[in-house]
Amino acid sequence: MKKAKLTGRIVTPEDPNYEQARTNNNLSIPKFPSKIVFCQKTKDVINALRWVQEKNESFRIRSGRHSYENFSLVTKGLIIDVSEMNKIEVNPKAMTAKIEAGANIGAVYQELWEHGLTIPAGTESSVGLVGLTLGGGIGMLSRPFGLTCDNLIEVEIVTANSHGGAELIKANQNKNHELFWACCGGGGGNFGIVTSLTFKLHPIANVSLFSITWGWEDFEVAFDSWQRWAPFTDERLTSQIELKSKKVGGIVAQGIFIGSPSKLRKLLRPLRNTGSPTNFWIKEVPYIKAAKFFDLPSGNQPAPRKRSGSFIERLFPRKAITEMKELLANAPNKNASIWQQSLRGAVGQVSSNSTAYYYRNALIAQEYLTIWKCPDEEKQNIRWIEQVRNTLSPYTAGDYVNFPDRYIKDWPTAYYGRNFRRLREVKSKFDPRNVFQFPQSIPPNRKWF
Repeated sequence: MKKAKLTGRIVTPEDPNYEQARTNNNLSIPKFPSKIVFCQKTKDVINALRWVQEKNESFRIRSGRHSYENFSLVTKGLIIDVSEMNKIEVNPKAMTAKIEAGANIGAVYQELWEHGLTIPAGTESSVGLVGLTLGGGIGMLSRPFGLTCDNLIEVEIVTANSHGGAELIKANQNKNHELFWACCGGGGGNFGIVTSLTFKLHPIANVSLFSITWGWEDFEVAFDSWQRWAPFTDERLTSQIELKSKKVGGIVAQGIFIGSPSKLRKLLRPLRNTGSPTNFWIKEVPYIKAAKFFDLPSGNQPAPRKRSGSFIERLFPRKAITEMKELLANAPNKNASIWQQSLRGAVGQVSSNSTAYYYRNALIAQEYLTIWKCPDEEKQNIRWIEQVRNTLSPYTAGDYVNFPDRYIKDWPTAYYGRNFRRLREVKSKFDPRNVFQFPQSIPPNRKWF
């Protein structure tokens, strides 16, 4: 076998664009790779994987740069970046799309919209579709259409073979079925380098948006009303609520309804009749405008940040709501918040072991997040996130693997529940030498901590 040679666009520390090339969304965990390979085609991915094995070089896989803990970066190693492999091929007749792994959510939404089609995915436009999908994929169309991974038909993935080489294989319901199962919620970077994904598509046209805001004094009643309503209302309606710090003082619930504004107005009565809303509106818009409405520019900008999360499987009692309010009253800065999104609907119609994504019974997914500016603010912000997670843990379950948190000790159970054992079996079959590893990566059966 010939010696491996790196191909594609290669960036090293000597290059003027190295800083931009190495920078991820989270600036609080800086890492300095020795090389970054921007792959242009599958052959570049294969060559890079062969090269790192031949050189015994540490490496990471990267697409959208939104790994919250920067697991997609490594110092003094190689980054295999697929972001420039971003072709989107739509087949309107078959209602499918083959999307290369580097495409981000914003580009995918826009291209599919040209055909009056979409997939359920996330909100921040710069997030890579591949990472989102491999972790499950929660978004504003989850309740009518399921998770992003529930709409996945096939993946093409470069795996490491037993001879130190690399090969492209396909995984779907009929071929390499166990690997396909693992790619539906088992997290990115564990089994190989995905180069393309094929999805089933959904027709979409106009949708109805809503937004309702309460003041800080309505915190308890507003949240309680939303949690009792959002997971149980019409499945065509997915909503989120953002609980802001007391320094900002607002509680904002918003959502997308695949239906008319008049019908949505009726569905929203429980919220509209709660407390004293300071702002309320409903409007009908083309779906692409709704997707852009939920795309928060601040989430797409690199910054020092910390995030964590969990699932709510039982409604929060009054004590939990009071504790949540107290945490936000003592937030380290005005940008700290707790974000939640309604689940159930199509998400809950799949069993917990049908895909690697485990938390099918959850009512709500929630995320704890904070951003800061000065380096000396980092410790208190991270401490606050830890405090939120620990305080709310008696009322919550696990964590979403796409909201990774390096401080979670029992992360296998937190991310994967009872599916972790099966994921290790898949790892043992497709990556027995543990070539693909990073902090909190799934180990093969013969190795564990």
